Amino acid sequence: MTSSSSGRSAFWFIILAVFFGNFMSILSSTTINVAFPIFMKDFDAELGKVQWMITGFLLATGVIAPIVGYFGDRFSYKRLYIFALSGFTLFSALCTVAWSIDSLILFRILQGVFSGLIIPTTLTMIYQFIEKDRQPFAMSLWSLSSMLAPAFGPTLGGLLTEYFGWQSLFLLNLPLGIAAVAVAFKCLPYHSINTSKTFDFPGFITVLLSSSFIILSFTEGNGWGWTDWKTLVCLLVGTSALIYFIRRELRLANPLLNLSVFRTNRFTYSLIINCIITASLYSGTLLIPVFVQDVQHSTPLVTALVLLPGSLVMALCSPVVGKLYSRTGPFPLIMGGVALLIASNWELSHISLHASHVYVAGWMTLRYVGISMAFMPVMNAGMSSISKERSGHASSVTNWVRQATGALSIGVFSSLLAARSFVHQKGLSGDASFIRDQSMTLAVQDVFLIAVFICIVAIPLTFVLKEKRNKPQPAVLQE
Repeated sequence: MTSSSSGRSAFWFIILAVFFGNFMSILSSTTINVAFPIFMKDFDAELGKVQWMITGFLLATGVIAPIVGYFGDRFSYKRLYIFALSGFTLFSALCTVAWSIDSLILFRILQGVFSGLIIPTTLTMIYQFIEKDRQPFAMSLWSLSSMLAPAFGPTLGGLLTEYFGWQSLFLLNLPLGIAAVAVAFKCLPYHSINTSKTFDFPGFITVLLSSSFIILSFTEGNGWGWTDWKTLVCLLVGTSALIYFIRRELRLANPLLNLSVFRTNRFTYSLIINCIITASLYSGTLLIPVFVQDVQHSTPLVTALVLLPGSLVMALCSPVVGKLYSRTGPFPLIMGGVALLIASNWELSHISLHASHVYVAGWMTLRYVGISMAFMPVMNAGMSSISKERSGHASSVTNWVRQATGALSIGVFSSLLAARSFVHQKGLSGDASFIRDQSMTLAVQDVFLIAVFICIVAIPLTFVLKEKRNKPQPAVLQE
């Protein structure tokens, strides 16, 4: 076998191992929502309690992300990945035998801890195990695994719950998890930084506190109220702990999380654009289900079908974007993606009460194409500017910040939706049902308009990522 064919085989084996774990981890966070009524009935629990299966899971994934760089450098990313997959599979099994809603939430949170290890670890391994010229295509396949899961998750979750019970949502992870461990053990190379630095325990405690309280305040702020004492205390404690953590990590010779990655401007600007794209993504996933179900009074199945074309197109575009990246660089793809996001958000900011499902699905599909065009190039532009030795810390920072951005986006957009709906109700007349639906429609318009301005901020930042192409040198005449 030639070295080139051997390299191609190694590439696909690594991608297979990464794809398995990333897909399983994200799938588990998208299949649960549809089963909430079943959980409420079987465990005789309130909705607020059951929602902690999502809140706790997301909180755990965000809290654990900052320490991935340290443990990956210390024990190797292959070992960390196998450990994370094994833990995720174990707690998936324990979820199926939960005897109360409290035990189910506990197992679900612990499942989220291991999920929080999986996602940044898979991202890091791409930049440590794969040659630089193939990293953009590898990133497109990594993005594909991230996009296929939410595309099929809600529909799959509904079918499994209806025909096999809620336990099947977790049983599904067992064969996937076992297969992922086997593939990772067999196919991933062993690579260690061989670091002997000591574990920064005070930094670990403060990053746990800061992540927990900040993400919790963003997640629960809409329910508690943004001026409620619980929200304010969480923000104060979390921000104080975060400031202490940052100051401490910048002083240490061997920090838990190497924040020096922010000194690379290309990484920093790409992360800001990444957060803008994340906020835009969450605005659509929040607003369209609210509009289709609460305003147009359609079923969850119809909502899933409205979102499905965009999700599928987004997944199909990922490998294409990966191929284009090597030819064009990140700038035209990101700029084109942001332009599509602005156009689709602008059009959806004019959505009417009686908009057809085809209209909504069409513009959401265009929106997802824009996200697909921008997401991978932004990630790769930032991560590829970081050395292989610091890629684990860069991945930890990226996932940590994106998780907080997602929680903040949902909280802020939910609050804006409620506040703008209340304002619009005062200026409407008619029966109560019409006033409620029309005011909510106008509120959806307002939030999509805000998303337009958020996306516009990304335009000047995108120019920073423009790669300078080396011009061919003129031939020198020799006498």
